[in-house]
Amino acid sequence: MPTHPEAHRLRRLLRAHAITPTRSQGQNFLVDPEVPRQIVALSGVGAQDRVVEIGPGLGSLTRPLLAQTGRLCCIEYDRRLIPLLRCEVAGLGDLEVIEGDAMQQDYQALAARLGGPLTLVANLPYQISSPLLLRILEQRAAFASLTLMFQREVAERLVAAPGGKDYGTLSVYCQMWSEIALVLEVPATAFHPVPKVDSAVVRMVLRTEPAWPLADPQALAPVVRAAFGQRRKTLANALKGVTADAAAWLARAGIDGQRRGETLSLEEFARLANTRPTHLK
Repeated sequence: MPTHPEAHRLRRLLRAHAITPTRSQGQNFLVDPEVPRQIVALSGVGAQDRVVEIGPGLGSLTRPLLAQTGRLCCIEYDRRLIPLLRCEVAGLGDLEVIEGDAMQQDYQALAARLGGPLTLVANLPYQISSPLLLRILEQRAAFASLTLMFQREVAERLVAAPGGKDYGTLSVYCQMWSEIALVLEVPATAFHPVPKVDSAVVRMVLRTEPAWPLADPQALAPVVRAAFGQRRKTLANALKGVTADAAAWLARAGIDGQRRGETLSLEEFARLANTRPTHLK
């Protein structure tokens, strides 16, 4: 268990308000104050940015963000924590708290209301981190950059290169639509309760155009789903599951059907998307 003073203070605060961290919501609170400071520094945020935090909890990351930017918009699902959060950050800056589900937010509307693209800095709830990231990428025009903490194995998938077991759907989406790097490793002991796995932070600068030209950006998703839907199968067999035209499709794209999806580069996924059968949605 962590032994530094912030861990003890947080446990006392939670006990005083009869709050138990909820496993189903992925509530593991940062208690090592150095980690949030590093995350804020790596994010590069400043007073000019429209900064959003998802899942602020008790404010371990909120405090240094407010100290750096002076204003912040948070999205918190657990209404029990909001009064404590406001107390924890009182006097540090202009804090807006949106009570609600981050998976259901209209980030494009939020960006329009705040006056421009958002800078997202967050320790994402681990139970929904992957689907939430996909949701964010669907609304990528609303964001300038993302600095996000994940379980380490998830973070490694996001930055994985073709050819390995970590390379998959999230790798392709993230690398097609952003410049991404793993920038910080975080041990499990930095949290309360202590999770069973270590974490890592990735920084993503969103692209205005995909890494490789896509005639129809919406075509990428069904192609990636088809290629990774049955990872043990060759592309020729995997794509038969979505179209009878698989052999001709692969020929048009100039890709050997005996390869597997995890061997394809971003450029090859773009070629598949650009030559897909018209009925594939």
